Amino acid sequence: MKPIGFFHLKGIGGQIAALVLASTVALHLVVTTAFLISRPDRPDTPPDGAHQLTDAALLLGSASESERPRLIADLARAFPKLGIETLAPGTATTVEESESAHLHGIRRHLGRGYKVVQLAPDGGVRRIGVELPDGTMVAGRVDNGPRPWFWGAPWLMTLMTAFICVTVLGLWAARALATPLSSFAKAAENFSLDGTAEPLPERGPEEIRQVARALNRMHERIARLMSDRTRMLAAISHDLRTPITRLRLRAEFIEDEGNRKRMLIDLDQMRSMLESVLSLLRNDRKMEAVTLVDIASTLQLVADQFGDMGHVVHYDGPASATAVARPDDLHRGITNLVENAVRFGAEVTIRLDVEGSKLIIDVEDDGPGISDARKQEMLEPFVRGDDARTMDDSTGFGLGLSIARAIALAHGGDLSLHDREPHGLIVRMQLPVWQQPRLAA
Repeated sequence: MKPIGFFHLKGIGGQIAALVLASTVALHLVVTTAFLISRPDRPDTPPDGAHQLTDAALLLGSASESERPRLIADLARAFPKLGIETLAPGTATTVEESESAHLHGIRRHLGRGYKVVQLAPDGGVRRIGVELPDGTMVAGRVDNGPRPWFWGAPWLMTLMTAFICVTVLGLWAARALATPLSSFAKAAENFSLDGTAEPLPERGPEEIRQVARALNRMHERIARLMSDRTRMLAAISHDLRTPITRLRLRAEFIEDEGNRKRMLIDLDQMRSMLESVLSLLRNDRKMEAVTLVDIASTLQLVADQFGDMGHVVHYDGPASATAVARPDDLHRGITNLVENAVRFGAEVTIRLDVEGSKLIIDVEDDGPGISDARKQEMLEPFVRGDDARTMDDSTGFGLGLSIARAIALAHGGDLSLHDREPHGLIVRMQLPVWQQPRLAA
């Protein structure tokens, strides 16, 4: 980055530098304004009541007794709030209290010849009495005490302003950086290949806009790449149907019954593989709209269909349980799970449980099960449960679980494998009742 480019106002560095500069200028303006308003250096700063009483006591103490009435009258006119007066001997009511700042300050300025006492308050106003060197007692009203030493000081205004400026700067920087990052994380979570995801908004500082543009272009390239891959594989799978059909017709003319049967079995397996691949590819394309579905009826229908084919498949669950889902995709996913179960087990149970806002569909079989080391691997496409790589009528192509898992993810749920006691496998599909649908990448 060029040094001069760091201060460009469209970038994060330039905006932070501008905000720091503006905060510094605002700080100095506030401190200067506070200083000009208070101006502790001005000579005409009016003294408080304690200073007025101290000056009056010194003036009266140095004057003769005959001049004191005139001076007291002049002081009363000059400082009306002081309320200075002469007390007759024995009429002063003192109050015992801890040493206050007023008393300490007045004693320090008057010296040893004067006695300062705290008098009873007059209408809630503090009164202080000063006994002059000749024994005369004068009293005056003072305010409730000096303000705390820190209140109104310029350094306090500086500290408060600096705190506000730093707080504003921190909040702005946190929002400017966290908001785009949160939108990036949300966009990555909602990443889909069907074109429904909104592109990232290209706003904010220049660096954030560059990242948003790069992510939008990456999204477009990935979507285009996946679309080309899907179209290519779909075209290949579709075009292979024609030669397979021709081969099947020609196989019918083979006179050897054994060879003809084996060839027809191989061709049927090839056709089934193509159908499975096309089914997997369709899952990457735009899916059907969600609607309110009776999940219990769908599961009961799948169990009845397999029962009609001679398999032992039971349904265990409520008579009705509705949720928002894609009915055809859900039926296809459950059918794939039951096909795997009846291939390896003699008896299959489709179990439905409703837990709050979540549906749990368990497909249980009494087959040999799957080891813990291979459970996660079995959810990947083209991974089969048999260790041998040969195919016969009892083996699949390793796409049933992956298609069912993709359907579960598209509904906002998940699919997992668990052990069944004493033996067998439980394939668990969890679906939200009210879901935010998304496509599995």
